[in-house]
Amino acid sequence: MRGIAGYGVYLPHYRLDRSRIRQTLGQGGGKGTRAVASYDEDTTSMAVEAARSCLRNSSVKPSSLLFSTTNPAYLDKTNANTIHAALDLDENTFAADLGGAPRSAIAAARAAFRMPGTNLVIASDLRVGMPSGKDESDGGDGAVALLLADNESQPVIAEFVASGTSTGEFLDRWRVPGDPTSKVWEERFGEGIYLEHVKNALDQALSAADLSVDELSKVIINGLHGRACRGASKMIGAKPDAFVDDLTSKIGNTGSAHAYLLLASVLDQAEPNEVIAIVNLADGCDVTILRTTDAISEYQPEKTVAQVVSEGNDSLDYSLYLSWRGFLDREPPRRPDPIRPAAPPSGRAEDWKYAFVGSKDRESGAIHLPPQRTSMKGGNVDDMERIRMADTPATIATFTIDRLAYSLSPPMVVAVIDFDGGGRFRCEMTDVDPDNVHIGDRVAMTFRRLFTADGVHNYFWKARPIAG
Repeated sequence: MRGIAGYGVYLPHYRLDRSRIRQTLGQGGGKGTRAVASYDEDTTSMAVEAARSCLRNSSVKPSSLLFSTTNPAYLDKTNANTIHAALDLDENTFAADLGGAPRSAIAAARAAFRMPGTNLVIASDLRVGMPSGKDESDGGDGAVALLLADNESQPVIAEFVASGTSTGEFLDRWRVPGDPTSKVWEERFGEGIYLEHVKNALDQALSAADLSVDELSKVIINGLHGRACRGASKMIGAKPDAFVDDLTSKIGNTGSAHAYLLLASVLDQAEPNEVIAIVNLADGCDVTILRTTDAISEYQPEKTVAQVVSEGNDSLDYSLYLSWRGFLDREPPRRPDPIRPAAPPSGRAEDWKYAFVGSKDRESGAIHLPPQRTSMKGGNVDDMERIRMADTPATIATFTIDRLAYSLSPPMVVAVIDFDGGGRFRCEMTDVDPDNVHIGDRVAMTFRRLFTADGVHNYFWKARPIAG
């Protein structure tokens, strides 16, 4: 049996109330909210957070990592390698990108199903549209990680049953390299083509699974072509209560990640022996049929999709959102521009910079951040063990609000934090209201992008308030 052994979902802290678009520009917007990645987040950093959530429930490290996005932080450099480093995976763990279009996320999962061992698939997207446009209000940012395995390595909670596919070349949505936003053809043209592909792919999958539409417990319909998705739900003819809420009114459509985000929301509530069909419309149609196993009764995700959705903060100002996405130029910080990180020291400090690994004195137990050769307690030299601190919560010992430091979203909140079990570190905070920071607040570490200089992204760890 091969299938899904675990999953993790990440949505950014911020939500944009769509009504603020119309209030500012006089057009666009709509009802509800969309998830918004912060100024220091990108598809790589969100993928790290989704994967961390997924792997906390796994006793087995993956043998491969496949990363899919339509909005990569780098070209000519494998973004999956950064994720690999941040997760502290072994050097012999294969890592690769599959990107360019939303359908690539389906390709990543299909490839991982056929690869031996335990494989981690991550889909992450940051959807950008022109101000007041439909893509701006309908899009959303987020990431989902799936752990695919066989039942021998760890319990499978949803087994793969069958799939169907239908591919066609037609002009629906496109974006040339370098453009921040997509262009879309008139929806009525694409609707008819998509529905033909849906019927073809669904018929294939149901025939291979020896199932009828009435036997589907849940049907997930996903795609960036809203009109075709609505038409597909009418055409498929499954039981009315089988269709899954697409969550777009609360978080928007997260592109490559969205089909798996909806699957996670189904698995959060699923019982054994439920049959789930994922109907994904992207340059054709792909249908995947899964069946939940008895192990689903015991599986507990770190956070359910409902919890992650509810934790969003919808106070984001629209003008701030525009500046984060590069549509509104603001007065830059009156400080020298940061210097790009140099490759040699970054390479030497990979454990610290990406995996947030410190050193622990074997004699005194003192924890050093960053890692040191000489212990601050007793002076023990070169007798340290490596200790990963990324998943250890901490408490704010003191903090300052710096309105002069270089920041893409001033002011900067800098805190000295004490980790549970030992270790003190000074770091920047994120996803925080400067007026609501207090000594004694609890924080957790999160992987972010400090800045970008000369095309080099300087990734490191920040502290964020622990929700609740």
